[in-house]
Amino acid sequence: MRLLPNRCKFHRSVAATDMPAVKSESPASCLPELPRIRTTRPAAASSKVIARAKAHGDRKAKAEDDREKRHKSGRGACDESAACGSSPELEKRRCSWITANSEPLYVAFHDEEWGAPVHNDRKLFELLTLSQALAELSWPVILSKRGEFREMIDAFYNASVCDLKGKKINQLSKSNGRTLLSEQKLRAVVANAKQIQKVVREFGSFDNYCWSFVNHRPITNGYRHARQVPTKTPKSEAMSKDLMRRGFQCVGPTTVYSFMQVAGIVNDHLRCCFRFDQVRSQPKDAEENMRAEIRLSSHDSEDSEISEV
Repeated sequence: MRLLPNRCKFHRSVAATDMPAVKSESPASCLPELPRIRTTRPAAASSKVIARAKAHGDRKAKAEDDREKRHKSGRGACDESAACGSSPELEKRRCSWITANSEPLYVAFHDEEWGAPVHNDRKLFELLTLSQALAELSWPVILSKRGEFREMIDAFYNASVCDLKGKKINQLSKSNGRTLLSEQKLRAVVANAKQIQKVVREFGSFDNYCWSFVNHRPITNGYRHARQVPTKTPKSEAMSKDLMRRGFQCVGPTTVYSFMQVAGIVNDHLRCCFRFDQVRSQPKDAEENMRAEIRLSSHDSEDSEISEV
């Protein structure tokens, strides 16, 4: 009897080597196939994941672009570049409009004057005049010519009404042969110098008049971003309206609000600026000093009464 080779093995070997696309018809190949397990995501689900990842990348890129634009335009929160460097001055965090490229004179103005409460009539008149000049010049330019501005302001502030005539005004308002301000602004400075004398006679001082609009207490806003700082407020509109009623010129709500900011009537330093807390504590220190003086004067009066007895 002749033995035949195992057909199943023969078919399996052929199927495995020569004809991979042909199925074996052996009994072994007739066994039920196991269900296949899907290891890939459906096409719809994978497209959603890709779209979600792309959207996330687009949002991140847009946020970086916005951050870069705010940094260039000075409309961000606080200047990150101010924290770089080894010097303590460079490590101070300032308002975002003070950048690494700002002029030292402008930086010093921000660190020492802008926002600090002012109660001197002569200084308040100077700051009002400089705020009016902002309509034609920038702060760095104004500060670079501050010596000439002060000479002009002192002359106008101390001169009597009869002394302020056209020729005298032209002489006082020139810097190196050039006028500091336009004719309209110069006439406004002269008119305001005249009106301040009337305000002093009525209120006792220009300081009392200006600070009466905020109940003699500075307003602390505590904004986080420069874009939140307004250009005018109801308080500045009220002061502007009253100043114009009294004969002051070039004192619109925006100019008056700039004056309130620089004179410390309003503390608009950003919350992350190192000057925010310093300026906020100054009125408290002034009140404590005033109370200490009152207590000291009362003790002196009591001692004098006792000695007389």
